[in-house]
Amino acid sequence: MNVVDLDRDAIKAGLADGTLLLIDVREAHEFAGGRIPGSITHPLSTFDPDTIAALVSEDGRRPVFSCAAGIRSVHALAAAQRAGLSIDGHYVGGFKDWSAAGEAIER
Repeated sequence: MNVVDLDRDAIKAGLADGTLLLIDVREAHEFAGGRIPGSITHPLSTFDPDTIAALVSEDGRRPVFSCAAGIRSVHALAAAQRAGLSIDGHYVGGFKDWSAAGEAIER
């Protein structure tokens, strides 16, 4: 499995310059409770590689998975790569890192 760990600065830069598609794989209730601005939801419990492939193809930005702390995002990478998708980025600290640093949060 190929994993590229991205830190908060890389996530902020990619969101700011529009090159990064941040896919949050936390559950819907977690996402609703607070999310990184600009992220989209696709819970790991209902992970569908075909949906992700279509989303990534249509969007065109670099896809990066995120979760609460960086565990589920690696599981999402594994599932995507098993399905033949060339996604390798994940936010190593996840939402906990983002919020602990005092970054803006959407609700």
